[in-house]
Amino acid sequence: MALKATIFKADLQVADLDRSHFADYALTIARHPSETDERMMMRLLAFAMYAGQDLAFGKGVSSDDEAAVWEIDPAGVIRLWIEVGLPDETRLRKACGRADRVILLAYGTRTVDAWWRQSAPNLKRFGNLEVYQVSAEESLALGKLAERKMKLSCTIQEGTIYFEGVELRPQLLQANGM
Repeated sequence: MALKATIFKADLQVADLDRSHFADYALTIARHPSETDERMMMRLLAFAMYAGQDLAFGKGVSSDDEAAVWEIDPAGVIRLWIEVGLPDETRLRKACGRADRVILLAYGTRTVDAWWRQSAPNLKRFGNLEVYQVSAEESLALGKLAERKMKLSCTIQEGTIYFEGVELRPQLLQANGM
């Protein structure tokens, strides 16, 4: 018998001063059995960073055809595709072909630098891809916030993210294929 996803509930308050976006979200997050708390919280961070009316969680780990988080407009056009972790080039190429804009939040203990050195030359050709690195310390601290029922606040100001006591400063590795 296959293991089922674990359901998490999050009441998320977003105050994004950089985009002048202020909203409260009641979210249901399905954590795949093979997904860690750290990865799930990275998906939640991605949601907070790009929060908007049409933003939603995809099936993520369990689906090659869906993003971790994405924005699909009412006409069915994928406006934003967000990945977390260290996906392979094939997955990012597919995402860049299907979405107007693709964001990658790369994280992982001591592996991002090596992954980036290997992947950067191939990823630079994707003009609609932005890549950010979240430090291992920051992503691990986020993972420790995971609970089945969460009440969280996220404030974003001048590129710094304050997520329930964890301060994050994602480092831009690639902007618009540069």
